[in-house]
Amino acid sequence: MSDTLQKPQQPPGASPGDPPAPPRRSARALADMVLRIRELSIGGALVLLILGTWLVNPGFLDGQGVRDLLLNSAILVLLATGQSVVVLTRNIDLSVGSVVGLTAFACGSFVSGTQHSELTVLLLGTGLGVLCGLVSGLLVSFGKVPALVVTLGMLYVIQGAGHVWAHGRQINAADVPDGVLRLGSGSLLGVPYLPLITAVVLAATAYYLRNARGGRELYAIGSSPEAARLAGIPIRRRVLAAYAFSGAVAGFAGALWLARFGTVVADAANGWELTVVSAVVVGGIAITGGVGTVWGAALGALLLTTIGSALVVLKVNPFWEQAITGALLLAAISTDRVVRSRTTEALRKRSRN
Repeated sequence: MSDTLQKPQQPPGASPGDPPAPPRRSARALADMVLRIRELSIGGALVLLILGTWLVNPGFLDGQGVRDLLLNSAILVLLATGQSVVVLTRNIDLSVGSVVGLTAFACGSFVSGTQHSELTVLLLGTGLGVLCGLVSGLLVSFGKVPALVVTLGMLYVIQGAGHVWAHGRQINAADVPDGVLRLGSGSLLGVPYLPLITAVVLAATAYYLRNARGGRELYAIGSSPEAARLAGIPIRRRVLAAYAFSGAVAGFAGALWLARFGTVVADAANGWELTVVSAVVVGGIAITGGVGTVWGAALGALLLTTIGSALVVLKVNPFWEQAITGALLLAAISTDRVVRSRTTEALRKRSRN
């Protein structure tokens, strides 16, 4: 075997006595390959599920069936996008479901019986979500309180505030402006507005995380907080911004929830926080942070939504949706553990060679 196959190439301008240059991109290339395989497997499972359900019930993929599938998954994909940014930093946000309910009811109360535009509703929902996210982010990043404790507390605080405010009332679709309702029911070239909006938010977030300095720093924080601190990354500000973004997306989703359903109560999306976390983890974002993409989280959300829709079409007991979601979550966490340990071992062997 020739020397060129046995020894790494010297960098340009290096003398023969200099040590060989380390493979700079080996770790990232290996991690990217693992992520691609994970996301492709989720996409394959999604395709098989859709085709299998269609073979049993061809109406599953008719025009209305596809439209319902897109609408049902849009808000969950949106929430998974915001949650992904937080989980990448080794944190979690369990308050997203309660934020959706509060903002949906608040937006409905504000526009009920008026002619406010849909833009006003979206801005109001996003602003309320940012406030909720900032409270959680300040307590986690500057207060050093564990994220699980903070966001679980915020969940109950927001739910309690919503119940006190609502007093059992609900917002009726008849009182919501027509422009807001059209946002939830209208379409562009046959594609509903909601999935189009979700796709724009998803693509913008993915671009930021991959190409912007702030996005790469979020990955660095999740991979090794101590190394990120030594590198001069403003960890507290980045974590605060991640929570503010998650809150903004949840508030935005609450406004879209009002547009989608028209009739809302203060505890809309109750229990969704665990579904959102499940979608993120199933989609390949490690619960320990630093690994994964929002595209994978979106695929996880689509898979969970499709499972629910398929069970309804197949007339299966809805209990199985929760059981399957739980099983997928456990499988994803176990897979992440195994993949991480084997990847680390592979990188160690490569560095020794």
